[in-house]
Amino acid sequence: AVGALAAERYVARVALIPVTDLVSAGVRCVLLDRDNTCVPLGSSQAPQEVLDWIAEVHAAGISTCVVSNNIHVREVTRSARLLGSQAVACAFKPAPFSVWVALRKMGVSRGEAVLVGDQVFTDVLAARLADVRAILVRPQTRRDLWYARPLRLLERRVLGAHRFEGER
Repeated sequence: AVGALAAERYVARVALIPVTDLVSAGVRCVLLDRDNTCVPLGSSQAPQEVLDWIAEVHAAGISTCVVSNNIHVREVTRSARLLGSQAVACAFKPAPFSVWVALRKMGVSRGEAVLVGDQVFTDVLAARLADVRAILVRPQTRRDLWYARPLRLLERRVLGAHRFEGER
């Protein structure tokens, strides 16, 4: 991936992002996509490895905020609460506005945040447009919402054979 579609890092799963790297990079807040990044699509519960990773992030003094395009505000808020996070729902990524709202809500600057998500054309592009670092992870499931399917096809072309840390 190049330009506005390039993430700073490509990691197979959220739980494989080294928290020590976030700390050394000066990250004070991790902005998290919800669906297929933290919570498998069609589920309301994050896997234990995601819960453990977020607990490690919080223990390192880094805050978290879920920034989700999901329009079901109560579901997003509930998931965020279970993750010990703040939430911004109906984000309309790739528009950068909700990322900026999340930064203000969390009291951090653009340089102190990173957005972690599973989609190039929503998460990574939103981060880039908001001038925030991005980490792209593989989606937790192969299931996607109907409107995401065409973007996944384009995404495969953009990513090509790009290697993700933690993949064999």
